[in-house]
Amino acid sequence: MVVSLVIVLAFMAWLVHAFAVSDIEWKYVSHFLMVRTIMQGVAATLLMAVSAMMLGIVIGLTFAIVQQSGNPVWKTVAAGYVWLFRGTPVILQLLLWFNLALVFPRVWIPGYGSVQTVQLMTPFLSALLGLGLNQGAYITEIMRSGLTSVDRGQYEACCMIGMTRLLALRRVILPQALRVVIPPLGNEFISMIKLTSLSSMIQYPEILHSAQNIYYANARVIELLLVTGFWYLAIVTVLMPVQYFLEKRINRGWSG
Repeated sequence: MVVSLVIVLAFMAWLVHAFAVSDIEWKYVSHFLMVRTIMQGVAATLLMAVSAMMLGIVIGLTFAIVQQSGNPVWKTVAAGYVWLFRGTPVILQLLLWFNLALVFPRVWIPGYGSVQTVQLMTPFLSALLGLGLNQGAYITEIMRSGLTSVDRGQYEACCMIGMTRLLALRRVILPQALRVVIPPLGNEFISMIKLTSLSSMIQYPEILHSAQNIYYANARVIELLLVTGFWYLAIVTVLMPVQYFLEKRINRGWSG
């Protein structure tokens, strides 16, 4: 144990010394930490993470319910969706959405008419669809595991007292499944915060893209990357106790 502690402390000391004597200009790190461009990037990151996560939850819950149904066609569609979006890289999906105009030059919007795809597929919408649909595939499996964790007798009891399937899901099954799905959903949201950095490839102005715009101009690459890392760590540090509180609250409410 003592040897392990010495090794860890020695490594930490070496790491601190390496950063201290490097060519990093720490005054630039502190200067750019709260500049307007970076703060706008933080806001854009949070907006995209929340929006994509909400889209993923809606899609995931829908397909998880479909997988529990007896319709083989819709079950196959749900399985195909999960297979496709879990089996391809997120960055590939983002690029495909952003370049959708190469396949469909125009799209038809009900009640509005035909519009050019290149105008419709903005960086925000492309990132939202790419991240949200990808997230929905993973949440489908999370929701499915939560629904299957509820005893089958609960469904049968609801049917015996005259509840419809949807009413039983809303009032009986889903509240019990929450105990199972909340922890992985919290982890997925934290992962989503970091996953938004991929949207910098399609010019969405999240934290990393904002930092890149600055260091392309002043060449302070490492300083701006440290600023970016700080904000990702800060957001995740705030979210972790929130996730823990939600888990404790749901478990306490269930046990009560």
